Amino acid sequence: MSYPRTIPLLPCADIDDIEPFFAALGFRTTYRQVRPNPALGLNGHGFDLQYYGLDGHTPESSHSSCLVIVDDTGPIWEEFAAGLRGTYGKLPIKGFPRITRPRARKNAGGLSGFSLVDPAGNWLRFFRDGSAETPPPELSRLGEAIQNAVVLADSKGDMAQAAKVLQGAIKRASDDDPAQGDARSFMDELTERLSGG
Repeated sequence: MSYPRTIPLLPCADIDDIEPFFAALGFRTTYRQVRPNPALGLNGHGFDLQYYGLDGHTPESSHSSCLVIVDDTGPIWEEFAAGLRGTYGKLPIKGFPRITRPRARKNAGGLSGFSLVDPAGNWLRFFRDGSAETPPPELSRLGEAIQNAVVLADSKGDMAQAAKVLQGAIKRASDDDPAQGDARSFMDELTERLSGG
């Protein structure tokens, strides 16, 4: 018996911006149509994506998103990061496109996740399959603040509020809090994402 499949249909202004981006991530084009309506089919890493041209679409106004559940977020993130570094010379962490690092996500029961935002502003949200997960460890207040900042920055795209929450928590936390290193590292990343350069 075969099971149903779903394929996300995501908007873009130009399929010519999408095709090379996903090629760098290890996807192959399975379908391409320019007229009468632009459409692009992609396959890679065990799943399919479809894009359609939408006049007037901008990355800033995009609200489209899809979930991709994987056995482990680490290996696929490493493949994507290598492809992005090869194409852009560095890991894009702000603007369009961009990628976040795999982190435990409070809004996903502590499962590891990362977000890939494509050139059209669509969010592909990768999460580790949680069917065999153990409960997350108890966190300090600073550890909780990191989790809240991750949700704000990596799931909602609100870097300014994430930085505000995390900066306040770092100031209130003791120097020997075990989460200090992670908090400062994430704060540095948020500062870079918020910088104008």
